[in-house]
Amino acid sequence: MGQVFEMKAGRNIRATAISPLRDDAHPFPCYGANGIRGYVAKYSHDGEYLLIGRQGALSGNVKVASGKFYATEHAVVTQPRSRGVIDVGWAYHLLMAMNLNQYVSQGAQPGLAVATLARVVMPIPPIAVQGEVAQVLDRIRSLTADLETELDAEQETRRLQYGYYRDRIITGIDARHEALRDLGNWRGGITPSKSEPRYWESGTIPWLASMDVSESEGRVIRGRVTPVALAETPLRMVPARSIVVVMRSNILRRRLPVGMTTIETTLNQDVRALSPRDGVDPGYVYQVLRAASEQIRAACVRADGSMAAVDSRAFFNWPIPVPSLKDQKRIANQLSTLEAVVSELSISLPAEIKARRKQYEYYRGRLLTFKALAA
Repeated sequence: MGQVFEMKAGRNIRATAISPLRDDAHPFPCYGANGIRGYVAKYSHDGEYLLIGRQGALSGNVKVASGKFYATEHAVVTQPRSRGVIDVGWAYHLLMAMNLNQYVSQGAQPGLAVATLARVVMPIPPIAVQGEVAQVLDRIRSLTADLETELDAEQETRRLQYGYYRDRIITGIDARHEALRDLGNWRGGITPSKSEPRYWESGTIPWLASMDVSESEGRVIRGRVTPVALAETPLRMVPARSIVVVMRSNILRRRLPVGMTTIETTLNQDVRALSPRDGVDPGYVYQVLRAASEQIRAACVRADGSMAAVDSRAFFNWPIPVPSLKDQKRIANQLSTLEAVVSELSISLPAEIKARRKQYEYYRGRLLTFKALAA
């Protein structure tokens, strides 16, 4: 690479000189190790260059920068020594395929030295071939990006449709309203002392934390405690199909996580669980709380301290419609069916996007493989 590229680390710049937004005072993009960091008042380069990340876990990634821009010391500014020998577009695809991250030095702060890059061997086909390969790969990459945009838009549309029909179903329920506190038995939990190994080591009893609700709606419980913890502390089991709500966590600044357990479990102190009384369907309450979660969060969450929390009194007084058990099950089934369609789409669309990326990588590998000429 050193024979065909001029490579030099970018320039240092104070973080205070970088604006997160482009404006008249900061018109030039500022590139770091992994793309644009922000915008600055002056530029260091003008033209078309390749930028190779040289600091951090993403060292070796490649970006194309053109026009006037600033490159920090965390990027290796790379340009062909001769434009008649190297096509920049082709070089971008080639360097991406070469996985330059494999040459990163290991340590507390991974890094990629210019001297190391200079010794990396690369093929150099005729410039006309480079141009043709770049055009094909650019086209495949563009089609892949367009498809990703379309699939993302389709996924968002389906999500909005689900929310619309869910709200229509729930707002159309003609039934008496009951406060959440009256729907069954609400329980909280604790965190057993971490200084007592016998409460934790080789634990087999599920212990649900707020993160389990926010990340998997309670379907995946990572924590485990021991029978000793259950016997010696106020921990208590809550049954499967209990509705769980995060009551204390900074995620409440953005959303109110609601879930439903699939197995018996204990809880930590940041979660409350409802075991519905007779005549109240767990699936129905789960769906209704999810549908109303944003309204509940807006009305019941206190976010003025260092840790956001739900106002318990306001939350447990929150009313929901409670029709007959038969109607509850029917509504829960309708909403579950709608949710399943959206969930299936959320799995299939990312899989399609992944397949298209793999397709691009396959053709890139085939098109960028050249036999070495005999010496």
